[in-house]
Amino acid sequence: MKLRVGTTAAVAAAFAAGIIIGPQVAAWAQADGGRAETYRLLQLFGDVFARVRAEYVEPVQDRDLVENAVNGMLTGLDPHSAYLNPRNFRDMQVQTRGEFGGLGIEVTQENGYIRVISPIDETPAARAGVKPGDFITHLNGTSTQGLTLQEAVEQMRGERGTAIRLTIRREGEARPVEVSITRDVIRPQVVRYRLEGNDVAYIRVTSFNEQTDTNLRRAMTALRQQAGGNLKGVVLDLRNNPGGLLDQAVQVADDFLDQGEIVSTRARRPEDAQRWNARSGDIANGLPIVVLVNGGSASASEIVAGALQDHRRAVVLGTRSFGKGSVQTVMPLGGNNGAIRLTTARYYTPSGRSIQSTGIEPDIEVRAARQDPQTASANPRDREADLRRALRAEGSETQNGATPLPPLNLPAAITERVQRQPPEGFPALDPTKPETDFQLQQATSLVRAMAAQPQRRAQR
Repeated sequence: MKLRVGTTAAVAAAFAAGIIIGPQVAAWAQADGGRAETYRLLQLFGDVFARVRAEYVEPVQDRDLVENAVNGMLTGLDPHSAYLNPRNFRDMQVQTRGEFGGLGIEVTQENGYIRVISPIDETPAARAGVKPGDFITHLNGTSTQGLTLQEAVEQMRGERGTAIRLTIRREGEARPVEVSITRDVIRPQVVRYRLEGNDVAYIRVTSFNEQTDTNLRRAMTALRQQAGGNLKGVVLDLRNNPGGLLDQAVQVADDFLDQGEIVSTRARRPEDAQRWNARSGDIANGLPIVVLVNGGSASASEIVAGALQDHRRAVVLGTRSFGKGSVQTVMPLGGNNGAIRLTTARYYTPSGRSIQSTGIEPDIEVRAARQDPQTASANPRDREADLRRALRAEGSETQNGATPLPPLNLPAAITERVQRQPPEGFPALDPTKPETDFQLQQATSLVRAMAAQPQRRAQR
């Protein structure tokens, strides 16, 4: 990987200096399977670069041309590969550490506009009412059409105390919604927790950064103390969690497993495949677990949900997840040239399922709001499969005759008691009011019912 990145950077540097492709690049092209076509295409790139540099209506910077070309090369591959200029690379490093400046939203690009995956809890965007699925069409009155994702993110970030106006297109709203948001230093509390009643641990994980696993363990310890020995089970809420660091997803899944595979990745070359296995030690001590997911649960969230589901360590409840089953590797480029984020592998759950473009199907489907089935099928929520150039779910063992998941080991009397959608007149969901969270209510009831089973795993 590093060798290829270095070679590409050298070629780009040669173009930027106005140098005609020389013997070194020719040798590289010939070594690549002896394909003269590669050499010809590199010459084409150099020719276009030189003409734009010399004849465009306004003077252009060499760096801008090369960065745009590199970003176009990467964004043309799939929705998640991209070039990170030095500033964006630094921002990404800050964000994975758990602190960054801006609005507090996770975004992607769809149909030329910026689409909100999820607002981060207790951030300016969340307080302003930005919702998953919103399309940001304008920033300070200027259309986002034509902007790259990185350019839009860069505009939304800024100094604390400065304001930005977002124009939003929202499903169900006849007119665009305008929202003014004041930027702040974002220190997302990635793990939130409380007791439901006095016997169920509710833990919400909003993203996977370097602090997630440590905060999850602290939450479990605190809740066990608060319950005073009366803890019956755990609800792990991964709804609207857009993902994050792979190693943190592995550690969180490991927290609730005693043994077995957590996740595997398969890359272009078979020798680059990797597997992660659980170590002994379950921080829930065998208590029943229900994992909540929805269409905003992506990537690292799906790794955790898939691992616990495959091992039948948890019951997954909610609606189908986003379906991002690909792994991106961030590769720094030398000479303060930023980095590239490149899709390098697909990941697979312990049973061999590829979640790419399909998502995690819940064991028990429960909708957050009452919905007519015909309306639901006509207006599905955007997922990975809906994105342009989304990868296919290739190589899934379960598609090639592998043993399917074992049946859910819960008495029908328990699963049938779970309601699949809110009754008539149930209040609309208000994130600040747990009594309006129908999915959470069903998950809590399910945990208590599972805890009452005589055959449930004993606490240690």
